[in-house]
Amino acid sequence: MSTAKGKVYLVGAGPGHPELITLKAVGLIRKADLVVYDYLVPAEHLEYARPESEKIYVGKKAGCHSLPQEKINRLLVEKASEGKVVVRLKGGDPFVFGRGGEEALALVEAGIPFEVVPGVTAGVAVPAFAGIPVTQRGITSTVAFITGHEDPEKETSGIDWRHLAGGIGTLVFYMGAGRLGKIAADLISHGADPGTPVAVIQRGTTQQQRTVTGTLADIESRVREAKLAPPAIIVVGRVVSLREKLNWFESKPLFGRKVIVTRAREQASDFSSLLRELGAVVLQMPTIRIGESPEPRALKLAIENLDQYDWIVFTSANAVKKLIEQLHKEGRDVRALGKARLCAIGPATAAALQSSGLLVDLVPESYVAESVVECLRARGELSGKIILLPRAEKARKLLPQALRELGAEVTEIALYTTQLEKPENLEEVRKELAAGRIDVVTFTSSSTVENFISLIGKEEALCLAGKTVFASIGPVTSETASRYGLKVDIMPEAYTIEALAEAICSYFSGRS
Repeated sequence: MSTAKGKVYLVGAGPGHPELITLKAVGLIRKADLVVYDYLVPAEHLEYARPESEKIYVGKKAGCHSLPQEKINRLLVEKASEGKVVVRLKGGDPFVFGRGGEEALALVEAGIPFEVVPGVTAGVAVPAFAGIPVTQRGITSTVAFITGHEDPEKETSGIDWRHLAGGIGTLVFYMGAGRLGKIAADLISHGADPGTPVAVIQRGTTQQQRTVTGTLADIESRVREAKLAPPAIIVVGRVVSLREKLNWFESKPLFGRKVIVTRAREQASDFSSLLRELGAVVLQMPTIRIGESPEPRALKLAIENLDQYDWIVFTSANAVKKLIEQLHKEGRDVRALGKARLCAIGPATAAALQSSGLLVDLVPESYVAESVVECLRARGELSGKIILLPRAEKARKLLPQALRELGAEVTEIALYTTQLEKPENLEEVRKELAAGRIDVVTFTSSSTVENFISLIGKEEALCLAGKTVFASIGPVTSETASRYGLKVDIMPEAYTIEALAEAICSYFSGRS
């Protein structure tokens, strides 16, 4: 790379699904000094950027460009001339109706080095997510990609409607939702059969995807009735009829259901990904934040004496993470655990231990404190035993009390605190709840219940009855919800996020 100039990467962000981005694109975003991005770029992609990198939004929304193309071109040249690595992040593919060619020419003229990183284009991906292959053996081996939004300054159309109407099997129109009626009329007037199948797919590849099908003769009225709006892809051709059999995405068990995840931000991603995989629209509303230990001296002493404990009982994955972190701060590793056997309250906690290279000696069948006590008692592992209980500052007293009553010597250590978090999207969440557009609010601990009530308000939460379903991970969390007057409609038999997701699916199975 030149020492005088930076470099610009024209990068395709894909069609909207957060995971439909290339590894090359992710790597470049991570090293960029500046990310210049469009309206259709998923917010998740910006999270790959370094905290200190600059991010500039330039719009490019249909009918509303926050920055004209000429100014975008100048911006890229100016920033690269300052020696910066610039990622120009564009929805879809930069060279497929993305005006990437114009930006590349501007860079060439200014002598700025650049690279093009292709992206998954909406013209293929969006129909695929609607169950429509753009080519199909026995139906068509030709496909055309057409802009539905030509340059308004052109005196005549550059589209060969006669050729499209009679010579190509599948037609895919980008940015054509606002001109759907004219597109259909032009095709029919140039010889296309009015009965040709058509699909209009709004926000394709995302959980907000909606699809309307019809024919050239009636698609405009069907779309108007369904109130579909841009961004949308239009597919014309016999392949649309395959949707009836191949509609895999919109058939997911939670497709279109809006679910609020109240877990701490650092824990929410796994649960959110699981729900999205099942088709849900996820609103992350982190209600708790994991803080540092309120008793660092006692924690340091416990770490120094780890080799004295017979058992260490972990009641959360957070406890595992925090203990390992503290070991590393003290310049030690898992060898400091010495002879201690390890008990994990459930599979998630056990997985956290295993990922740290530790074998788990005991996981009770029921993932609650009572079951931990019973399992240790049945094994004769309590009388005279020295047990370390590292956990949150605010935790149920049942476990240490029961262990002491059965003859164990128990040391409790508050490894971390759970603090109230005020999420940035709180007002958005409030509006969605008030409008009855949230299907499920999920609680994965008592703290998430208490903080949700604190953020939303008790009266407002009680008013959600009949509009929103509450789902709890287990009986302790459900009991907390009941104390606040909330009726828990969904609770799994196994107290894990995987089982909770399955229980939510079962609840909505067969419901419209």
